[in-house]
Amino acid sequence: MSGTAPLDAWLLRFLLASAGCLAAGLGVWALTALCRRLPGVALQRSTWLLGQATVVAAFLVILLPHSERLRLVPPIDLPDAAQVRPAASGGQAAQPAAAGQDALAEAGTRPAAWLTHAAQAWLLAYLLGLGYAVFQLLRARRILNGLAASGQHLPAPPSASASAAAAAAAPAAGRPVRTPAVIEVDAPISPMLFGLFQPRLLLPRHLRSFDPAQQQLIVEHELTHWRRRDLQWMSVGIALQTLLWFNPFMRLLRGSLSWAQELGCDRDVLRGRPPAQRKAYAAALVAQLRLQHGAPKTALAFGGVCASTLASRIALIREPARAQGRRARAARLLALAGLAGVFAASLALQPALAWRIAPAASQAPFSCTVLADAASGQAPAREGHCDERVTPASTFNIVVALMGYDSGILRDQHAPVLPFKAGYPAYIPSWRAATDPAGWLQNSVLWYAQQVTRQLGAARFQQYVQRFGYGNQDLAGEPGQDNGLTQSWVGSSLRISPLEQVAFLRKVARRELPLSAHAYAMTESIMPRQTLANGWEVHGKTGTASALLPDGSEDGTRQYGWYVGWASKGQRTVVFARLVLDARQEVAMGGARAREALLRELPARLDAL
Repeated sequence: MSGTAPLDAWLLRFLLASAGCLAAGLGVWALTALCRRLPGVALQRSTWLLGQATVVAAFLVILLPHSERLRLVPPIDLPDAAQVRPAASGGQAAQPAAAGQDALAEAGTRPAAWLTHAAQAWLLAYLLGLGYAVFQLLRARRILNGLAASGQHLPAPPSASASAAAAAAAPAAGRPVRTPAVIEVDAPISPMLFGLFQPRLLLPRHLRSFDPAQQQLIVEHELTHWRRRDLQWMSVGIALQTLLWFNPFMRLLRGSLSWAQELGCDRDVLRGRPPAQRKAYAAALVAQLRLQHGAPKTALAFGGVCASTLASRIALIREPARAQGRRARAARLLALAGLAGVFAASLALQPALAWRIAPAASQAPFSCTVLADAASGQAPAREGHCDERVTPASTFNIVVALMGYDSGILRDQHAPVLPFKAGYPAYIPSWRAATDPAGWLQNSVLWYAQQVTRQLGAARFQQYVQRFGYGNQDLAGEPGQDNGLTQSWVGSSLRISPLEQVAFLRKVARRELPLSAHAYAMTESIMPRQTLANGWEVHGKTGTASALLPDGSEDGTRQYGWYVGWASKGQRTVVFARLVLDARQEVAMGGARAREALLRELPARLDAL
């Protein structure tokens, strides 16, 4: 998405992430629906919470920069109907007609425009929905706090057995036992446990009409929630659901988490109890369902007897699930593997979606020419697509030379001479020879620059780039390769726009960077130079690199060509940058073509200043 502004690119990625998490939610829900048939898995809280976490992870990973490089399968190459082919002409690619360039830009950005508007609208809808979801949670908390305020505090749970169960929850002998505050309310609600940091147990007054044994079991059920830390589990589930409020599968998974918690507490409370007590507890649940008319519906509290889950709870009470041993563990491992598979599928498929929405303008042929007065910063010429960041390629050798001379690694025009070694990049025959600083810049010898940056070290290299304010200052290199020290400027993480190149070169021309005078003088002395017919002396550096596909691999059909530097005459210095993205790769290097095209134009442009 490099053809859009950073904010627009993030908006498109957010839209993609939202769609991706819906697909992941469907996959997770289909998998976990099968888990309901496996008692060893269905009653595990972790099954449902991990399901929610998987959907959220699929959402967040797509938001990561360059996440398409995490793909597990090759991207799907879809034809782009919106791509506009450049008009055939006999002229140079570096000299496009203004009208044709405007038409190309308009046609190339049309898909990005409507997608951007859609992404902006979705972000607004998401924020409104998120605000409403948070408001609903605050409203639910206010209702529960109001119920608690209207009730009467009881000294202890109305059951000696329940108190004993609470005492058993003490973390260690000798520590004070802090059970939830017990409040009796005159309202047709179910017993409710709520409050993450200050848990409170609400008991309806009609509970007094129940058999004492039923009271004991019901209250002990709520205290078991507290002992199992179900409030914390529930809070995490609610937070994840709120984050992705638009995803219906998150609500279903959170509901299943609550279902598993209720059945898990029933199992713990009834473990080892005789059939008579189990039958009494089932009857209490049915009676409670009839009495809780008008009970507040809130996800912030445990306790509401739900008609949709009552059948499952009764079935478990009648026929308790038995531990399955190795079979249950195998089922849990299978469920975890399935969730990992869904997440992996989200990584494998999202680059294909990213490819579909990547704006055609970012891969459409374009050119940019920028000239600026070094002293005033005024730009008498700024033509074309000049704000897109791309790899600096060999133009970065200007930066490496300044670093090398300032640090003492480089000494003069011809020292040090470094020998060529097997394993060094040798794409060009001239690179297979011993090289000095002058030959390095003249021939753009990649391995020589890499030896300089290796001697600098990662920390010092990063410090220089940050002090220079060069481009995006990203020296990470290729994802997972740990090669930023030697590859970051070669079609990798470091990127810079023509406008930023000009801003950097102005600092060089005005000697505003924190460098020694020797570094400036020696870098200028090894820069390729030529004198124009009108007397201007030009110092410039070319750069050539293949364009990149959305998955980060090289596009063999398009090529960037850079030519950057400065021209001086008398007291006047003008800095310049020319960038061309050609629609095809020529035999001649893109940088050389950009240089020749600009040098043909420069005399007339400079005379007009």
